Amino acid sequence: MLSPDKLTPRIDPSRDTGNDADFIDFDKLIAIARRQWRMVAACGFAFAILGIVYVLTSVPVYTADTSVLIDRSDSQVINQLAAFGQMDDDEGTVLSQVELLKSDTIAYAVVDKLKLVDNPEFMGPKSSLFSVSTLKSFMNFRSWFADDVAVAPDPEMRRRGAAETVAGNIDVERVGRSYVLDVSYTAQSPDLARDIAAGIADVYLVDKLNSKYEATRRAGQWLQERIEELRQQALDTDLAVQKFRGEHGLVEAGSGTLISEQQLSEINTQLINAQAETAKAEARYARVKSIIDAKQTDAIVTDVLDSSISNDLRKKYLEASKLETEIEARLGPDHVQAVRLRAEMEEYKRLMFDELNRIAESYQSELQVAKSRENSLRDSVTQATGVAATAGETQVQLRELERTRDTYKNLYQSFLTRYQEAIQQQSFPITAARIITTAETPTKPSAPKRALVVAFAMFVGCAFGSGIAAFREFRDRFFRTGDDVRDVLDVESLGVMPLIENNVDDPTLVDPSNPRSIARGGKTTTYVEEHPLSAFAETLRSAKIAIDLSAADQRCKVIGVVSSLPGEGKSTTSINFAKLLAMQGARCLLIDGDMRNPGATRAIGRHAEAGLLEAIVDGRPLKDLILLDPKTKLAFLPTVARYRVPHSSELLASRGMDQLLETARQSFDYIIVDLPPLAPVVDARAINSKLDAVVFVIEWGKTSRKVVQSTLLSEPELYAKCVGTILTKVDPSQMKLYRTFGSSEYYYKRYSRYYTES
Repeated sequence: MLSPDKLTPRIDPSRDTGNDADFIDFDKLIAIARRQWRMVAACGFAFAILGIVYVLTSVPVYTADTSVLIDRSDSQVINQLAAFGQMDDDEGTVLSQVELLKSDTIAYAVVDKLKLVDNPEFMGPKSSLFSVSTLKSFMNFRSWFADDVAVAPDPEMRRRGAAETVAGNIDVERVGRSYVLDVSYTAQSPDLARDIAAGIADVYLVDKLNSKYEATRRAGQWLQERIEELRQQALDTDLAVQKFRGEHGLVEAGSGTLISEQQLSEINTQLINAQAETAKAEARYARVKSIIDAKQTDAIVTDVLDSSISNDLRKKYLEASKLETEIEARLGPDHVQAVRLRAEMEEYKRLMFDELNRIAESYQSELQVAKSRENSLRDSVTQATGVAATAGETQVQLRELERTRDTYKNLYQSFLTRYQEAIQQQSFPITAARIITTAETPTKPSAPKRALVVAFAMFVGCAFGSGIAAFREFRDRFFRTGDDVRDVLDVESLGVMPLIENNVDDPTLVDPSNPRSIARGGKTTTYVEEHPLSAFAETLRSAKIAIDLSAADQRCKVIGVVSSLPGEGKSTTSINFAKLLAMQGARCLLIDGDMRNPGATRAIGRHAEAGLLEAIVDGRPLKDLILLDPKTKLAFLPTVARYRVPHSSELLASRGMDQLLETARQSFDYIIVDLPPLAPVVDARAINSKLDAVVFVIEWGKTSRKVVQSTLLSEPELYAKCVGTILTKVDPSQMKLYRTFGSSEYYYKRYSRYYTES
């Protein structure tokens, strides 16, 4: 028996399938290409035919080219007049010239110069079936209902239409990163294309010249007016500066410096010098004072060196000191001569310090004079600083007036210079561009490129077909192979049953001598008898093996055959499966359990007068109700529904049904119950507890995966008893397109010989 927990996957998701690491499943892509190549080929062929029709009906056109060089050498004049010397960005300049060549101004000028409005070759109708003008005229619904007078354009409209045609056929491209523009024009006539291309270049040069002259003239006029304003403003601001100086006494001493500022600077210089002199005198006095206080006889002062008295006294002092030292050394310190010399030395020393005191007094006098001068200069600086501060505050306003004056003066000079340049430039007929390649008559048409158009149309068709094919594949949400069943439902696939065309469905094919026999139905009910070695029969044998393995402990196996929707072939599967079991020698009973729509009964037991309902409700014996197939020995219990049975699910779940199955188990090895579909009714769920195994039938290519998932997986108990699924009504010619490499269907050709009947 299978595990009751059917909501858990039966297949180990971690096992290696060989393709998990592939980012792109090429096998599926190849299979999709095999299925959809006809759609892609058909679309490609259809679009190729359209491309050929377009090539055959289109009018050839010719393209003439001319090259224009944008010269940047003399463009600075206009830039200087317009933007104060700032040059435009090169990239933006070139792109602006491209747009100028495509503009309506150039188009109208070319129309007027070449008189294209009066040119019948230019204004004539375009004979191409797929041309833009033809499509536009076709889409102009108002022209369908207007009379000829209303539709006929006036001269201005004809001129506008001609200009639109010229502008629409102009193509301007920049050659690399250079300043060369390649101008091309496309027309139906090679001569007309050449003339218009040359006319575009000539009109462009004339427009550049005229625009330069107009810009210069307008700049000159504006500059003249502006110069007059600036001149008056410069005079007014200069007069305001001089008036302000006079009112506030801001007299300059030269080089833009005020007298008060100059005086303050000079006094500051004198104060610094006086402070230096004071410091010097104070240092001299302090030095002399320290010598006197310390009684240093050997200290040197500059004025002492310069004094002859001090030098004589010092000389005598030194001589007495030397002599005293010698006498003291020979005669001793108490000698009368030594005592006398020491007295003389003391006198010389006193005289020397008296001289130093006189020098110190002179230093002190100089120090007092220096301090007096320093104080006087400091007072002068304080007074001058106050005057300068007052002048500085006033000078802030003066500097603002001077800046305004200088600004207007500089602007006046600058505009005056530019005005003179503008006057000179008005007489220079120099353009900022020139033609470097003249237009020539084209020798061969530029369009349509027939091979390219057809190839492109075919490519578009293939792309369109690929889109349709992709949409069809996306919408194909049905079961196609056994791998689909295993991947989506996690249920084993028992096989496929080819589509059988039923040409005979006559209930009168019954043995008249034995009314209790099964009717000889159509081809769908006898296929397993007539083709016992076919793939159809092999699928049913696979189902028998799965049932035997899943319910090996059951002597009699009750098997339910169910589908999601009506018409999927469950009755055909039930009949052929029951016949196969009977042909193999098993005692088999087929019960038509679909009381609301007994398909099996209509196929092989339409002549029956009683069946399942009588057995359950009336308790009639089973042996009196079953029909027998004389060839296969199959027993069949039909359902004779003479009226609608609203409580069919209750009957299938009733005690009477239990007794019926219990009685049948004693006489049969297999009991096949053809159950109603799961989606519309609940009968299969009601009888599920009485079943040993379930075979699920899915119509190939018709029943969606979502329906099967929602119906089968929503019934865990029935899902647990499901031994596998059978794909019915398979189209073999289409089935081969869904085979992928490595699948069992891929090797169908290798084992198809086993299904060949001799």
